[in-house]
Amino acid sequence: MASSSISSVAAGALLQRQLREMQRETDIPGISCGLVNDNNIFQWEVMLMINDECKYYGGGNFRAHLVFPPTYPHMPPKLTFQDPVPFHPNIYPSGELCISILHPPEEDQYGYESAAERWSPVQSPEKILLSIISLFEDPNDESPANVEAARLLRDDREGKNKDFRRKVRQCVRASLGED
Repeated sequence: MASSSISSVAAGALLQRQLREMQRETDIPGISCGLVNDNNIFQWEVMLMINDECKYYGGGNFRAHLVFPPTYPHMPPKLTFQDPVPFHPNIYPSGELCISILHPPEEDQYGYESAAERWSPVQSPEKILLSIISLFEDPNDESPANVEAARLLRDDREGKNKDFRRKVRQCVRASLGED
């Protein structure tokens, strides 16, 4: 058996254990996980239910796919939000999430983040999803994936207009099936 097959088997076993643990946990508020397809442990479907107290995204229920590479945990998974894609500075319009901990474990060629801020095998799906919920609480507009969302968020913070809040509320309503 090739070493890549062995690592893929080990990754699958680790993911099965981590998924079971997350499904058993009762103290992880706002996160629900399962498989996209019952036969593929490398593709998870997650639901992030944002606390009503969250300033912008409160009450939203956002569905995403978390796809793990066969080299997990040495390389990071990729998270892509499904329709409706949240209007968020750190989410590309395609739905792909941009967050440091999901970037490969190497030096950033652009110098925005250190290797210590990037993926590490000590990360877990639970830590990833909790970081994403935190990103809904406090969006990062400094190195945006969605430039328009970042600009409108800055305008909102400066009291210039409420376009960001309006777009986010539309997105939250759509996530609840109200649009």
